[in-house]
Amino acid sequence: MSHHSHRSGYAELTDRLNRAPQGAPPSESLHKILKILFSEREAELIALLPIKPFTNENAAEIWKLDQTLARNILEDLAGRAMLVDIEMNGQTTYVLPPPMAGFFEFSMMRTRGDVDQKALAELFYQYLNVEEDFIKALFADGETQLGRVFVQEPMLSSENALHVLDFERASEVIRTASHRAISTCYCRHKMEHMGRACDAPKEICMTFNTSAASLSRHGHARMVDTAECLDLLDQAQEHGLVQFGENVRERVNFICNCCGCCCEAMIAARKFGTLHPVHTTNFLPVVSEDACNGCGKCASACPVEAMSIVSANDPHQPKRKKARVDENICLGCGVCVRACPEKSLSLAAREKRVITPLNSVHRTVVMAIERGKLQHLFFDNRVLWNHRALAAVLGVILKLPPVKQIMASTQVKSRFMEYMVQKFPV
Repeated sequence: MSHHSHRSGYAELTDRLNRAPQGAPPSESLHKILKILFSEREAELIALLPIKPFTNENAAEIWKLDQTLARNILEDLAGRAMLVDIEMNGQTTYVLPPPMAGFFEFSMMRTRGDVDQKALAELFYQYLNVEEDFIKALFADGETQLGRVFVQEPMLSSENALHVLDFERASEVIRTASHRAISTCYCRHKMEHMGRACDAPKEICMTFNTSAASLSRHGHARMVDTAECLDLLDQAQEHGLVQFGENVRERVNFICNCCGCCCEAMIAARKFGTLHPVHTTNFLPVVSEDACNGCGKCASACPVEAMSIVSANDPHQPKRKKARVDENICLGCGVCVRACPEKSLSLAAREKRVITPLNSVHRTVVMAIERGKLQHLFFDNRVLWNHRALAAVLGVILKLPPVKQIMASTQVKSRFMEYMVQKFPV
């Protein structure tokens, strides 16, 4: 007698999430999160969706449903910010966003009554802050990460400002975006439910372009003009928040304004700093030892504990202190420079420039190469048996050290990949 075991839709959805470069390690906490956000039927259907953008027609074919019914399901999911719907040239395409920065955050980007946000906050805290497997997979695997830090432009000298490229400026991201939207900071909202939130502004999370259009269309974010968004950027910087955004040069989709106590990226940067979980700016703070009085305000302001106060080793003033920078974990954000009352800190260029992927396609492919998941991007339609078989074969090939070394070489990750993405855009 043969025995058939039935896997839950939530287990299938977990597998689907783990085929993407970011991943979502299975745990009881994740299972409970998915149960709050999706019905089991929805989880089963979403588990069949491709990683790359798809249309209603694609979904209907994969699900073997009538197109009208498929569209109703997709629109409901997009209305709850579980999918992102992109309207372009009269056609709507859909994308299943990753958990971070994606549907985890979207579920907490406004106060809402259709889900239990307190229960979600407690589960997010358990899954992200206590268990840590997800955060390690998100921020500590591979060399190419999801996000990067933007330098606080007012903290740059006139000479250094000349060398900051447009894509390195948060202000330029705001000015050139097709859409700009503001919503509640997921991290501080989550910590508020945990009784741990700080007093930093919450209505200050920024999304741009197609993500902003989708979230605002369904009421998860508030559309703003360029001037208001720039004003909010100034407020964020005045409150000592770090601008952490999508790690791409073209069409940045988000900039979070992060505090060191609540925000996942800053917490990860403190815990796993030597693994470089966050891409830094191209600057480092430099201490003027003659001007520094060791007050410690820079160390208090630093969100990742890269600044410390040590002995100045002054034989004439044995108790004198000075600031010291740990360059291995410093983000180069400039928050410490703003906090220094003595103007004894300034920003200087790093010796080696940080490489930023061209766009989200470039970043996703490079992350997939580094994490051994490139096969899932090549053979994306999990409904077809032959695609599954090919994915399995390629998965074995990619585990061979020589091939993986070649695939992850600097040449593939930079010049060749950039050329291919520009020549054959997806």
